[in-house]
Amino acid sequence: MSIDRLRRRLVRGFACTAASAALLPCCLGRAAAGNLGFSLRQIADGVFAFQGTDELMTAANDGAICNLGAVIGTDAVAVIDSGGSLIEAHAFLAAIGKVTAKPVRFLVNTHMHPDHIFGNAAFREIGATIVGHRNLPRALDARGVFYLHNYREQLGEALMEGVEIVSPTRLVDDHLQLDLGGRTIELRAWKAAHTDNDLTVFDTATRTLFAGDLVFMGSLPTLDGSLLGWLRQMDALTAIDAARVVPGHGPVTADWPQALAGERRYFEVLARDIRKAIADGTPLREAVKTAGGSERDNWHLFDDYNERNATAAFAELEWE
Repeated sequence: MSIDRLRRRLVRGFACTAASAALLPCCLGRAAAGNLGFSLRQIADGVFAFQGTDELMTAANDGAICNLGAVIGTDAVAVIDSGGSLIEAHAFLAAIGKVTAKPVRFLVNTHMHPDHIFGNAAFREIGATIVGHRNLPRALDARGVFYLHNYREQLGEALMEGVEIVSPTRLVDDHLQLDLGGRTIELRAWKAAHTDNDLTVFDTATRTLFAGDLVFMGSLPTLDGSLLGWLRQMDALTAIDAARVVPGHGPVTADWPQALAGERRYFEVLARDIRKAIADGTPLREAVKTAGGSERDNWHLFDDYNERNATAAFAELEWE
């Protein structure tokens, strides 16, 4: 699979700076929304999901690349992530309207990356309360202009028309419950891992976990926060009493906590290899070429993203 020039500059040039980190929008995902025939799959009673495919955000796929969700209560609907364009967001709303007449009262952003938040304006327009991690507004302020500029080049003017950086108006410091009428969803803010503003959504009625990009399956996890933080929080993640998970990227759905096993293994291997390279005095430019290499056959897009992950891991682990 080819990768656009922006992404290639990222993989080659990342040096764990704020500017370089801003280039990682975890863009793995789905087929075209404009030609999409957007449809929701019912995965549990009153719980629906849209599955992404393993591609970069492009004009051809309308930015529709990550997994999205909707939970329906007796009074209202909560939506998990808005997608990578207004085209996708409007298709999402239309699909929800086909399964319920209840109003969409909440939009939950699981984190800051464009494939998850570029459709936010569509939900603001219908009066939904946008909910996010306490760090999300700061992260969007820091990267928003960059995202809009660079994705205009990547996605094209037509697809970016009307896209805004819309921050949440309700923030989650630790835990927050949202009442949908006869149904409660539990939101949890996490410490730095995939990003520093990761949020999960748990539907207690069906024990369905929307993990955002704290869980990748099939496509290589991308690191834009903290390797150590991600590893340290995996036990807490697995302790969530879920029956199934909707990962940020990957199949809809998967058994829990088995779905986390591959990601945990990959990061443990990457950390082991980087620690050895540091102990052996191997230069960063050499270490990142081989670290995690034993995992290559287990992941899509490994050669596109592993070196970037290894660079970030080296910068973090050399100071631990």
